[in-house]
Amino acid sequence: MLILKNLVYWLILSVSAVIMFFIALPALFIPQGVNKVGRGWARLLLWSLKNIIGLKYQVTGTENIPAAPAIICSKHQSGWETLALQEIFPLQVYVAKKELFWIPFFGWGLKLAKTIGIDRKAGGKAMEQLKEQGMARKNEGFWIAIFPEGTRIPPGQKGKYRLGAARMAKLFEMDLVPVALNSGEYWPKNSFLKYPGTIQVVIGQPVAYASADEAGLMKRCEDWIEARQAEITRKAA
Repeated sequence: MLILKNLVYWLILSVSAVIMFFIALPALFIPQGVNKVGRGWARLLLWSLKNIIGLKYQVTGTENIPAAPAIICSKHQSGWETLALQEIFPLQVYVAKKELFWIPFFGWGLKLAKTIGIDRKAGGKAMEQLKEQGMARKNEGFWIAIFPEGTRIPPGQKGKYRLGAARMAKLFEMDLVPVALNSGEYWPKNSFLKYPGTIQVVIGQPVAYASADEAGLMKRCEDWIEARQAEITRKAA
């Protein structure tokens, strides 16, 4: 039965991705229109996960979400958080590798949604790309979401926290909002199957961009996130 439910979910995802792409095209002429379409698609998929597979989520710390746009500095365990962060936080853009833009419909949608695309092979020019695109997105009123470990990390493990989020915080004068979650327990990396349960999401107090240097900002986020990970791992309902 679980396999059948996952097949239904993947069918909804595949068909809706194509439909949403064509809906997003006229939305290009509306301020933040494509991103609103993207958030609608994310909510559709989250609804499908909840009502078809039984995968829900619970958020702690919503009172810590600031009024002004900030940088979401989140743990990354699965594809789930790329959907849920759009529902939990205000409209946002992601920082992602440019290669994703070549994926039919999904990648094209990322490009239309003004995702900050970084060429990892560009060396020092990558930071210039980040600075130029990030400042433009801030000026448009977007939040910025980034996964500081750079890739999906299995539950119970820790990757290397890179300084990209802290550098953006300094460059754009935006605070960092740390986020811990345990989505990988229900949506394993590279797994076709998603499992029923309740994902725990914990949002921390903002880390002011002027409160430390880049290394200090990242260390504060890392310490907070990993401490919360130890608390929620294998403890979801």
